[in-house]
Amino acid sequence: MSLQRPIGSDHQLARLLQIGVVLEEVVEARADKHAQVTAADLDEEVVTLFEHAAEESAEHRDRLEALIDDMDADTVPFEEIKRLVEAQYEADDDFDGVLYDQLCNEETAYKFYDDLIGAIAASNTEFSIDRNRLVDTLRSIRDEEADGVEEVTRLMEARE
Repeated sequence: MSLQRPIGSDHQLARLLQIGVVLEEVVEARADKHAQVTAADLDEEVVTLFEHAAEESAEHRDRLEALIDDMDADTVPFEEIKRLVEAQYEADDDFDGVLYDQLCNEETAYKFYDDLIGAIAASNTEFSIDRNRLVDTLRSIRDEEADGVEEVTRLMEARE
């Protein structure tokens, strides 16, 4: 997803933050599933990576939901998204497949937050929440996603 235009309203911002929540829910559900399904086949470092990714996504989701709450908008419950992921998503359970999937998840999240920050910066709209708090939160989440990309890449390169 690429955000090509500045954000023009609170409603649009709330919807984009909700997309971030859903993205984090999907990443959390996938990482949790990879950790459970492949734990017997992977070394402790990789299982720890998936567990950390799931915890980090849950924390990101909570931070995004706090922003949305300040805007009086609703989010999609995590359990609903998790059931959809489990019902429709089947990842390749081999080592390269699960790490590649995690890398794609981290990169997608990084790009989404980077684009969202750019769209907010390009916007002249006055939002109902503090712009500095909003951008600081999104930058922090984006930076953590970048760290995740680096960590998965490091693990993949170490195993080549």
